[in-house]
Amino acid sequence: MTPSNRILVLFAHPALNKSRVNSRLVQAIADLEGVTLHDLYEEYPDFHINVKREQQLLIDHDIVVWQHPFYWYSSPAILKEWQDLVLEYGFAYGHEGTALQGKKCLSAISTGGSNQAYQREGYNYYTIAELLAPFAQTARLCGMDYLPPFVVHGTHQLLDGPEISDRAQEYRTLLQALRDNQINWAALPGLTQLNQDLSQVLLAPEVAPHA
Repeated sequence: MTPSNRILVLFAHPALNKSRVNSRLVQAIADLEGVTLHDLYEEYPDFHINVKREQQLLIDHDIVVWQHPFYWYSSPAILKEWQDLVLEYGFAYGHEGTALQGKKCLSAISTGGSNQAYQREGYNYYTIAELLAPFAQTARLCGMDYLPPFVVHGTHQLLDGPEISDRAQEYRTLLQALRDNQINWAALPGLTQLNQDLSQVLLAPEVAPHA
C-alpha cells in the first residue's frame, strides 16, 4: 500500500551515543515505510548544509518532523543553522516562496524536566507551547500547519526498560497514523501535545479515510 503521507524526520542530537531516549525513538521509526529519517549531525558534521538537497527533501515530503532534545528551550545548533539556511526567502516564504504551503509540521522533543515543570507554577514557568512559539511561527510563516508537539518529559527519571519503550512505541504509532492519514485532525487544536492521550488523536482504521 502506498503511504498517504511521506514524512521527513529532521533529527538533531549532537551526542547520540549518550542518548537514552532519542536513540530509542529513532530506532522505533527507522524501518517505517514512507518515513525518511534524516540525521543532520551525521549528514553535516562540519555544518556545511547542502541547501538545495534539503529543499528538495522538503518538497518530496508531506509532513516534516523536527526531532531533538529540548536544549535551553530550543533546538541543538544544527537545526537552527538548517532553518536559517534552508528556509530561504523565495523558497519557504516571501512573494514566490510557496514550496512548503499546505504541508504539516510538528516538533518531537524530549525534556529533562517533568510536565509539571513547564507550567506557570513550575520551575520553567512557561508552557511547552509557549516555548515552542518560534517553531510554530516559523512553520506558519512558511504556510505550514504546525501540529501539537510529541513530547517525552522527565527523561532523567524514565527507566531504561518499559517506560522508554512505551514512549518509543507511542512515537512509532503516531508516525504510522500520520503517514496513513489515520488522525482525528479536528481534535488536534485543543491538545497541548499529541501524545497526551493518543486515543483522542488516532482514528480507528475502519473509519480512517482512504487515500
